This record gives sequence, structure tokens and C-alpha cells, in this order.
Amino acid sequence: MLGTPQLRQGFPGPPPTSAPQAQALHGRPSYPQQPGYSHSSGTNSMQPPPPPLYNTQQQQQQQQPTLEPPMGGVPGYDPELHSRMSGLSVNASFNKLWGYEACNLLQTRNILPKTPEDPPKPSLPGDNANCSPDIFRCTLTKIPETQSLLQKARLPLGVLIHPFRDVNHLPVIQSSTIVRCRSCRAYINPYVQFVERQKWKCNICFRINPLPDDFMYDPSTKKYGEPERRPEVRHATVEFIAPTEYMLRPPQPAAYLFVLDVSHGAIQTGYLSSFCKVLLEELDNIPGDSRTQVGFVTFDSSVHFYNLGEGLSQPQMLLVSDIDDVFVPSPDSLLVNIHESKALVQDLLNNLPSIHAQNGEPTSALGAAVQAAYKLVSPIGGRVSVFQTCLPNAGPGSLKPREDPNQRAAKEIMNLLPATDFYKKLALDCSGQQVAVDVFLMGAQYMDVASIACISKYSAGCISYYPGLHSTQNRSQVEKFEAELRYYITRKIGFEAVMRIRCTKGLVIHTFHGNFFVRSTDLLSLPNVNPDAGFGMQIAIEESLADCNLACFQAAVLYTSSRGERRIRVHTLCLPVTAMLQDILGSVDQEAVMGMLCKMAVDRSLSSSVVDAREAMVNACLDLIQAFKTTLSSGQAAALGLPIPHCARLVPLYVLALMKHTAFRVGISTKLDERVFAMEQMKMMPLSYLMTYIYPALYPLHMLDDQDALELDDGTLVCQPPRLQLSFENIDRHGCYALDTVDRLYLYVGRALSDRFCTNVLGVPNFAAIPEDMNELPQLETEESERVRNFLSWTQSRRPFYSPLRVIREDSKDRHLFVQHMVDDRTESALSYYEFLQHLKQQLSK
Repeated sequence: MLGTPQLRQGFPGPPPTSAPQAQALHGRPSYPQQPGYSHSSGTNSMQPPPPPLYNTQQQQQQQQPTLEPPMGGVPGYDPELHSRMSGLSVNASFNKLWGYEACNLLQTRNILPKTPEDPPKPSLPGDNANCSPDIFRCTLTKIPETQSLLQKARLPLGVLIHPFRDVNHLPVIQSSTIVRCRSCRAYINPYVQFVERQKWKCNICFRINPLPDDFMYDPSTKKYGEPERRPEVRHATVEFIAPTEYMLRPPQPAAYLFVLDVSHGAIQTGYLSSFCKVLLEELDNIPGDSRTQVGFVTFDSSVHFYNLGEGLSQPQMLLVSDIDDVFVPSPDSLLVNIHESKALVQDLLNNLPSIHAQNGEPTSALGAAVQAAYKLVSPIGGRVSVFQTCLPNAGPGSLKPREDPNQRAAKEIMNLLPATDFYKKLALDCSGQQVAVDVFLMGAQYMDVASIACISKYSAGCISYYPGLHSTQNRSQVEKFEAELRYYITRKIGFEAVMRIRCTKGLVIHTFHGNFFVRSTDLLSLPNVNPDAGFGMQIAIEESLADCNLACFQAAVLYTSSRGERRIRVHTLCLPVTAMLQDILGSVDQEAVMGMLCKMAVDRSLSSSVVDAREAMVNACLDLIQAFKTTLSSGQAAALGLPIPHCARLVPLYVLALMKHTAFRVGISTKLDERVFAMEQMKMMPLSYLMTYIYPALYPLHMLDDQDALELDDGTLVCQPPRLQLSFENIDRHGCYALDTVDRLYLYVGRALSDRFCTNVLGVPNFAAIPEDMNELPQLETEESERVRNFLSWTQSRRPFYSPLRVIREDSKDRHLFVQHMVDDRTESALSYYEFLQHLKQQLSK
């Protein structure tokens, strides 16, 4: 839910106890339609940029209001800090030091930093290791002492975790004894306290525990009596090799089952040839050991199994036509050892496209095929990969079209929830048997992603979507599909996993976000865990933390590696506790807040409506500003105009972008499947990718130089151009710009771009010669070409999603693909950033 009666704003707290739901937003006015602009079902139409936000001379005369710092001196002397603050007044210096810096939104025209800012770092005593923000991050870097104080701050409290992220130099510990608290079962970590050398105090429940004798031995120094030097205590992220007591059954072999749509429409797309080609090339790179198993199922109006057992000279297809009561015809030879049956597997992949090339059957029995896959894999668990190209229309789980194309631009968005609980129930059956289902959707027409996605959502699977994929008509989607499939087949994977989140006594998790099944209040069932899955948890403060200086969160993932080892990966995050409202407002991690907010907005859209979710987003901004104003004097508040903590200054910008995103926009023609998929991405995407998904990155490529370039391990220099806000005010007709939206890379070319750049980078003599369908850059032996290609390659390499390149000329008919991402500008159905700020100011003055 977004909104809670107790908090008077769009951020949710714990489930309400008394006030009715109708009071959740306290009568806040909804985000208005700009007067004089009507809803449009067509392309966004860009308007002239708004007038300047401020007068430069007035800005120079405006003095920075100051806030009172807390009492007490600052120990130590930091020359760098002294240098940075030497130009500030005494009060302003203390404000910056203590995190009380204020920002007037109406006076800050280009608010987006030109270079990436590091995540805020919690201020902790000593030099104890804390978990990397790439793995574990909280919306606040200081935890409120009480729930009432959190409510005064009007901020969401939650953590975002990327638990299976690929980590360099991960400490792996093999020990006969894994030291855990006898009460709460937390793992020993850098924030425990050693008592009398033979005991340790748990930082989660505060119990005093005995320290095993062998823990006194430091394996690195080979000395006794130094428990502080153990890797478990020196690193906030560690991995244990688990002993037998952490196994309910012996580790099972890695099992991969591929379920392929071979109906007439599927064959016409050409995806099957791409799939077989990629899998053939990567067959030896599938994660596993000597026991790894693989199998194949295809389906149209029937379900087809493939016997790959030893002794056969070629694969044997077995057909089951009774899709209402599907069964596995030969269970012993359908899921086979990939090494022992490698020749048969290769034979099948080489011939599968031709076997079904003439298939004229239009029917798709997806439900029956997944039921069959479940029955085949359930004895050992594993991963089922489903490839679907159309709306399932036969047998169990069949669906009917629900989208009305005439309502794509409507304000009220219908049919966001699944049409049937068939796929959810099947997913829960899969989860219970340690089977995860990943879905690749490739339809050109409506597929009902809202219903099909449930099979992945509740089995800890993942969802990929390639609308309009076609081998000849849409090569960019084929390119994206093949690249991401190659990565998917070979990426690291964990089986039979569970994840438990522990919090310091007094804190409790009340809502989870992501793809999983909640087995108990703090335990998530994850039949598969992969390096690209993110999760969110909202936190409530049930008991006062007045007796705590620090609050800790610990996530432990118990899993079986693809090589059959049982392992436990443990992450510990520690944050200071505060009783001061100013401290809380000065400790906002604005990216983490947005990551949590968008997940909550998805929940609100599904439980109520997209309109309510949008209203709650606006209220989140209003309440944050209002809470901050309560810490200011009336004179300070008036002087600041629209004040916000400096650490949260980008929240309104990101909220506006979120409301214009495919997931939440209204008044613009948006396909239902694309909207639902965007919502699914927001629920499961790690924060490092999610922020660019919400607010794409815009870079000027015509200004690249080697100043401040990043040098990679292989010596390659990668230029670091400044990042620009998403407004045509920052687009020069003489320039060339890269727009990174996570799933796409656009190269926007201005009409007046120099002939030199066209020649040296694009390989054409001038702007007029740039092809309309240009989707790759030539490899030219010029400095400009090398700089641009290195930057784009580096951008692509930093994430698992493949982003096809699309060159868009200023006069192109596809210019709207670039324009729609200029979210700072006004469109026919939404306000500009400046107008949005004015709207916030008007609402606060009521």
C-alpha cells in the first residue's frame, strides 16, 4: 500500500490499526491535468521550455539560511573537510557537516549532479566494515528511535538488498563450527561485542553467547587469542561452506528444463532458431558439475517430450495430446545427464527448428506444458525456462483477450491483476518442490503478462519480455534476446535457497517486495537465486530503540551451488540510531527512498489504482517538504521558498519521472502488457539498475575528451561525460547524445552536427547521409570513434541487460522514441519539472 492514516502521506507505514483507509491521503489533492491540455493517445508532443526558474542576480544575492547544529564539538581535524568548508559561514559549515544542508528547489535549476555521487555513508564508530551499498542499503542512514519519530519524519523506512550479486574477493569460510547466536540465530559479524574474550554479545537480540574455543584461532596469522581478526568479524559480507546439519537432503544435481512454444505463430517469429543456436554455443558453459541434467519440452495444442536416453541413435519425440490431464510418458529418460547425452542434445538442437518448421497449429497449451514440466522436475528441483509467444488459448490456464486498445490512454487502468489464479497455484506447487520458473515472452499481440507472470513471481523466477520479436522484421529484439539468453544460460545460479532477514530487537519487517514465496514472517523461499534479483523490505519500529546506539540488519541466503555445495552467504548492515528529527531528515538516501517508493507504488496500483499510486507519489514529496519545514524557523522557511533536505533534493525530480514512466503514466497510449512488465521490473530490479530505469542517463558524446577518463584493467580509457537533465533545454542541434534507458541505448543526432563528427564517428560524410535504420557504429580508426565506442561498450558491460543501439536523427519519424524520455519537459498530459515544483508549492500553501 501507498499511504497510511498515521503518516498523512503517500509513503506506507505498518498496517493501520484504527483510521479508515479512506483517510490514507488526508484529502491531498490529486496530481492535476495541466489546464488547456487534453489526454492524447498519440506521441508526446514537446512544448517550448518553461521560463527560467530564477534570476541569476537574485540567486547570488540570496543567502543560504542556516540551521542550528547539535551541541558538542567535532573531534579530530580533517584538512580536506576544512578546505571544503572554508568558504562557508560557521553555521553553514556545521549544517553541511551534520547533514542539515537545505536546498531551495525553486532556485536550483540544474539539480541533477553532472557526475555520479557515492551513496551516503553511515557515520559509525570505529573502523568496522559495513555492507557495500551495492548489496544492502537502507532508505535512511540513521534509524529513528521510535515509530512516532519516524512518523514525524514522514519517510519510508525499509531496506533494499541485492543478496546474490557477483562480488569480487568474497571471503569464503570453511569451519567445523559456524558461530551463531543461541537465541535469534544471527551469524557472528563485525558489530558483535566480545566480552571477557570468551564470550560475545549479539548485536541483533543482545544475548551473551559463549565463544567456541576454535574461534580463538586466526587462520590467517595461525595464532590463538585474536577473535577480532577472524574473517567473519572483519567482513560484512562472507560466505560459509555449510556442514551437513544445514541440509534437509543431499545436494541435488543442477537441473535445467527448457519448455518451448512451437505453435505456428512461434515458428514464424524465428525465435526457436535463435534459441537453439545460442544453447548449442553455450552448452559447455552451463553452470553445474558432472551430474548436471537437462531436458526439453515443446508444445502447441499438444505437449511433446524428447527421449534423450542412452542407447538411442537419435532423439525420440513423445507426444501427449490429452492436455487436460497431462502426464510424463517416460520419466527416466526425459531429463538426462548433459555430459553423457551430449551428442543427442546437440542433435536435437540442430534439428528442432526443422522438425516444427511446417507446424500450422495456432493453439498454445502453455498451462499443460508447465504442469508437465513441474511433474518432470519436481523430484529433484531445478530451473524451468519457458518460452511463450502468444496468449495461451487451450487447456488449463487458457486465457482470453482482456485489453481494449481504445482504452490505452485512459486515466483508469483496468486488468492489472491476473485473470486466473491457475498460474499462482502452480507456482506455489513449484516453490514447494524447489522448482523455479523463468518466463521469456515474445508476443507481438496481447499476451496477458499480468496472468502469466505469476508463474515466475511466486516461484522466485524472472520475467523477460521482447515484444514484437521477429527474425527479419525486428532484428534489434532478436539481438537483445540472443545476448540476454546467452548471459542467462551461463550466469551463476543457486538452487534450493531460502533467505532470512534479521533485525535488531524492536524492528520488524512488515512488507516484502520481489519474486519469492513468504514461508514465515522473516523467511523467503527461493527455489532459485540469481545475481540479478533484488528485494525490498519495509520496516516498522515496534519497540523503542532508546537503549541502542546501533541498529543492525542481517540477511542470510542458504543455497546449493551449481556444483552441489551447500553454502550460506551472510550480509550485515549497521546504522546509527538517533532521537533527533533533524538527524533523520538529514540522513535520507534518496535513491533508496525512490527504490522503495516505486515498489510501493506498484502495490498501490494493484490493490487500488494507478491514479491512487500517482497521488501517493505526489503526497510523498509534499510530506517530505512539510516535515522538513517543521525543523525550520518561519523566517528560514520563507527565505527558502520550497525547502528540502539537500540529501533528498532529487526526490521530486525522480517522482515526476516515475509518474511519466511506462508503469504509471496516464493520458498516453500504453499497451497493457508493457505497463505490467514495467511494474514487474520495478519490483525485482536491483537499485543500481532501477534508478536509470526510472530516470534515464543522458550524455553529450560530441564533448568527449580524455580528461578524468576512467582507465580499465586492460588499459582502455573510458571518457566520463557529464550527465544532463532530461530536457530539450540541454539538447544542442550541433550535438550528438547518448540516452541510456537500461533496456535501450539511443543515439540522438542533431541536425547541425558537424561533418567531422559524422565522418569520424558515424562513418558518413554529413547528417543527411545518416541511414534511418542505423543500429550500430562502424569501427573507425579515429580518436572520436574509439572514445564513443569505448564509452558505449563500458555502459553496456555494467549490467546484465543488453541494450540494443538505435541511432535517431533529429528529423526521424521515430524521434518520439527519444522525446518521450525527456521527462523534465511538459507533454500533452503531464507537467514539466518546473510546473511540478510550482504545483507542490501551491499545495503546501493551502
